Amino acid sequence: MTPDRAPRPEWLKVRAPSGKRVEEVSVTLARHGLRTVCREARCPNIGECWGAGTATVILLGDVCTRGCAFCAVTAGAPAPPDPSEPSLVAKAAAELSWRHVVVTSVTRDDLPDGGAAHFASVVRELRREAPGTTVELLVPDFAGNVDALRCVVEAAPDILAHNVETVPRLYPVVRKGAEYDRSLDLFRRAAAMRPSLPLKSGIMVGFGETEGEVTAVFRDLFAAGCRSITVGQYLPPSRDHLPLSEYVPPDRFDLFAETARGIGFDRVLSGPLVRSSYYMQSRS
Repeated sequence: MTPDRAPRPEWLKVRAPSGKRVEEVSVTLARHGLRTVCREARCPNIGECWGAGTATVILLGDVCTRGCAFCAVTAGAPAPPDPSEPSLVAKAAAELSWRHVVVTSVTRDDLPDGGAAHFASVVRELRREAPGTTVELLVPDFAGNVDALRCVVEAAPDILAHNVETVPRLYPVVRKGAEYDRSLDLFRRAAAMRPSLPLKSGIMVGFGETEGEVTAVFRDLFAAGCRSITVGQYLPPSRDHLPLSEYVPPDRFDLFAETARGIGFDRVLSGPLVRSSYYMQSRS
């Protein structure tokens, strides 16, 4: 039996989220017409994060211009951006008293700036409507557009994140349309534009990478200026997506964490249920 058809191991089984807070967040997001990674990706940490006052909001629609092999988002021609979306995100954050919000998006190669101005607008609205909320932007690579990157850096988020997702050898299979070196360049440029800006990245394992390849990615990210890293288990959204190579055991995630800290990362989260948008400030 292949790993993707085998029963999930016990360490990957979690209880379905429920409770008053989860319902409150669901109702508020629906009223404002907002989507979250928490729901869309069936994140196992949804109950914990929503209960702790944080969530990950997806901007710029539900259609991506790339369509990575690991992702459940539909690929195709997206609709124009909704100009009211930044204000709606800020209102929801204020109503729900979010301590921290992660703002991400589908990839929008159809837009001249890749959606950078939209991200910046969300930061400004959040500062105005929910000044007590810290803001993490989880951005695409903007197709290497330096002006687009500068736009989001100058918006002054509390954290700027961008996921490399996998090791460079597997990019042609896992991240078609993306370039590993372009992602590293994003960190180098952001670090040069604003040296004090905390930079964060995430990688999934279970695609068939080796431990040595993962360590090499850690070293590349650290050299590029990244100081926070997440490592989580890849789980195929469906049987039509990239097959799972293996369920990585918890002790190997512990080893990844030890390796990353040894390289010098300030904040490390590594575990089967860890997701890249997991709030790290109190979990380093």
